[in-house]
Amino acid sequence: MTPVQSRNAAYALALIVPAALMGGALISQYGFGLYPCEMCWWQRYPHIAAIVLALLALTIRGKGAGDLAVILAAICIGASGLIGGFHAGVEYGWWEGVTSCATVASGGDPLDAIMNAPVIRCDVAPWSLLGISLAGFNFLLSIGGAVLVFALLGKGRKGA
Repeated sequence: MTPVQSRNAAYALALIVPAALMGGALISQYGFGLYPCEMCWWQRYPHIAAIVLALLALTIRGKGAGDLAVILAAICIGASGLIGGFHAGVEYGWWEGVTSCATVASGGDPLDAIMNAPVIRCDVAPWSLLGISLAGFNFLLSIGGAVLVFALLGKGRKGA
């Protein structure tokens, strides 16, 4: 892979990784009714920031500002992964989590919506595959994605 291809791949991954993970979170929420707890929301915010930074990097492509935006996006992706790792540890009972929980209120009578809103616990994984929860998958994919973005960007800058 040439240095230019490495940098292009880093720019693309800085957008694809958080966009895919946010897409998965939204599909699980709206398609399958897996409402996010408080810590799930915390994992989404850095991904949103990473998407914005990656889009900015694609518009200002270049070694200086574009690469800085990609680096910041990778840091945000990694931060979401670390939050996901903490959340997974709470779900697996390895340590204590936060005490607040998230609820989902929908239209109509506000009091009725509050009273009938589901309480989403942060210490219970609503879904898992092969023993890995959604937070665990976010940890694995985000940390892996962030490391790969840094590696590709470093290879692209080193060869240029």
